[in-house]
Amino acid sequence: MTSRPAASAHRVRTAIATGAVLAVGVLGLAACATPGTSGTSSTGPSIVATTTQVGDFTRQLVGDTADVTQLLSPGQSAHSFDPSAAQLLALSDADALVVNGGGLESWLDDAVSASGFDGVLIDASTGIELYGTGDHDEGGAAHADEGDAHDHGAGNPHIWTDPELAEHMVETIATGLATVPGVDTAALEANESAYLGQLSALDAWIEENVAQVPVEQRLLVTNHDAFTYFVDAYDITFVGSVIPSFDDNAEPSAAEIDDLVAKIRATGVQAVFSEASISPKAAQTIAREAGVTVYSGADALYGDSLGAKGSEGETYLGSQEHNARLILESWGVEPSPLPALLQG
Repeated sequence: MTSRPAASAHRVRTAIATGAVLAVGVLGLAACATPGTSGTSSTGPSIVATTTQVGDFTRQLVGDTADVTQLLSPGQSAHSFDPSAAQLLALSDADALVVNGGGLESWLDDAVSASGFDGVLIDASTGIELYGTGDHDEGGAAHADEGDAHDHGAGNPHIWTDPELAEHMVETIATGLATVPGVDTAALEANESAYLGQLSALDAWIEENVAQVPVEQRLLVTNHDAFTYFVDAYDITFVGSVIPSFDDNAEPSAAEIDDLVAKIRATGVQAVFSEASISPKAAQTIAREAGVTVYSGADALYGDSLGAKGSEGETYLGSQEHNARLILESWGVEPSPLPALLQG
């Protein structure tokens, strides 16, 4: 497989820095933090992150120099999230809000308006072109036209599934955090450099292992359309999803189930992957009807959410290593040892 450009034109816009930071409001959640999601600092700035992924990115960047609280708990869907009254009340106290963006947090504008905050908002999707519904080929890898940027409110927001795009998200978050009063910029820069090195090592490890599989044999069926950017990054053919939607709360029709079973049989797909934050019942049914293996339970993929504390998907790096390893194993490949940067 040929190496991907560091920032290919159809996947990443170059303007990441200044547009990432919008002085929109102050957001805080220290008073109603979910256990296990808050930082240990009591003197640094207070930062709120929406999803498990951007929460992890933010914690990796600030370490223990700031308090970080995420709104969503592990396994919780961002598509249907509804902040509590206590959370809305607390949204007025913190110094910054980090969001995935790309239309994932459809509830965000209402929450921001209701809380009346006026601090720094950092949109991690800034500078990244989103794929729309028309950019997902049936039976083929996702793509996007180089000259056609997609509307951030109507595209696929699951950008973190491509580690290279995760690098850009981290760079954007770091740029925004550097403007927040009280942030330890020296620690921020050191942590950013170290974490970007790990993300780059992860990307290279996945690419090296996927390259062992002939392109025509790289077939994937998942629970919903959360892996578009992942399959595009590594030249994987996305045969279909149990839930043919960006929204993990949607449900497949009987006709859609029959169609996916037919595609699995026709293409030679060997496995159907459930997702850790979604009920595996439909995936199990489809796998059984198609006569293939279903990956569920501890072997489900981490899609919309990272895993609980102590699970393989507790962190972004862990979730991606887990996902790649299982997909490779479903293709009959034993992954190579992790790079030294990712061990320990």
